[in-house]
This record gives sequence, C-alpha cells and structure tokens, in this order.
Amino acid sequence: MRHQNNLDLQLWLREAKFLQKAAQSDSLAQSLPVLRRLLESKIFTDITLPELKRHSASIQRKHLLHMLAAENGWSCWADFKKIVSAAPKGTLLPYSTERLDAGYLVQWFSSVSEAQRYTEQHSGKVVKVGSQAAVVPEQ
Repeated sequence: MRHQNNLDLQLWLREAKFLQKAAQSDSLAQSLPVLRRLLESKIFTDITLPELKRHSASIQRKHLLHMLAAENGWSCWADFKKIVSAAPKGTLLPYSTERLDAGYLVQWFSSVSEAQRYTEQHSGKVVKVGSQAAVVPEQ
C-alpha cells in the first residue's frame, strides 16, 4: 500500500520544485506569493519579506517541503510524507494539481470556512492552500 501512492508523493515533490523556482524567480509576481507563504508558515523567522527576496537563492527544496507540510497541519515533511503515502490514492494532492484541472480562474477566500459557505450556495470544490482556500468550479 505504501508504494501505490508513489505518484501522489511525486506530485508533492514536483510542487515543491515548482515553488522553489517561483520563489527564486526575478519576477515579483511569481516570487512574492511563495515568499509570503514561507514567512506565514514560519519556515523563516526574524527576516523581512524584502530580506528574504534578496536572499531567495538560498531557499532550498527542503524549505518548500516543510512549508507544504506546515500548510497541511504537520510539523515536518517526514510526518506529512507518511500521511500522503498512507492516504487513499488521489485524495491528498497539492493545490497545483487542482489548479491544472480547473483550467480557469478560481474564487479565493481567506479561510476554508468562508469557501465552504460559498460552495453551499454556488457549488464547487474547496481546496485548502495554507490558511486560505480556493473554490474550484465543478466540471
């Protein structure tokens, strides 16, 4: 059962790689959202956003994996990796997988509960992204 979710685990690793490239990008539009998530997840402390941007080349893949774990309620990547491996295939996927399936803009909310209230009236699928949430329209 552990190896059946290897594909799911690979999606999380690919997400971390994508986020690392975005964090290190010269484009502020690409880098700032990731850098803010790193700070919000307390991966880096005692550093300001402008300082983190200046030192973004030092951001490693392990930092992004730890951030993804923290955003999903786990204290470290090793623990989260075990959860992903044990989860039923396809049930615990990174946000980018959902975003690619959507094919168009999604609605953003500052909390999961706000997103859930929205779906009660308008339908859609709630996708947790850190402390925020997105609603992907049902297809």
